[in-house]
Amino acid sequence: MATRRLRPGAGHLEAVLLAGALAGALVTGCGAPADPADTGADGADRAHTTAPAAAASPAPPEDLCTRVVAHWSREVLDGTTYGDYQSMGLSNGQYEILRDVVDEARAEKRRAGAAAADALIDRRARAGCVAWYRSGGPGEGPWQ
Repeated sequence: MATRRLRPGAGHLEAVLLAGALAGALVTGCGAPADPADTGADGADRAHTTAPAAAASPAPPEDLCTRVVAHWSREVLDGTTYGDYQSMGLSNGQYEILRDVVDEARAEKRRAGAAAADALIDRRARAGCVAWYRSGGPGEGPWQ
């Protein structure tokens, strides 16, 4: 059998090396995802380096509204904050819901206690935000 002799610059060696490198990259890239609880030898947390399997769907706007209105309603009711709606990151419409919720929660707190007021905040913030988004939600301006 005759041995075929490669001439310099033929590119065969480069093609073989490139194919090997690509095969190695594909093999190592197809492994199982890292254990989120696993830390490397250097102690680095590997949980934040693994990409999520699927993108999470965004929360509906009325859910976000409910969370922010309920949070700030509790802060205002407890007297731990003061500010206008902009300093709280609320729209004018969300602030109107908050004012109604806090007024009702104050009365409920006097009548039935803090736990009842807390439960009322969750219910009324949700109801107010659902109604607000049902009727169109915020307008064009940031204060809406």
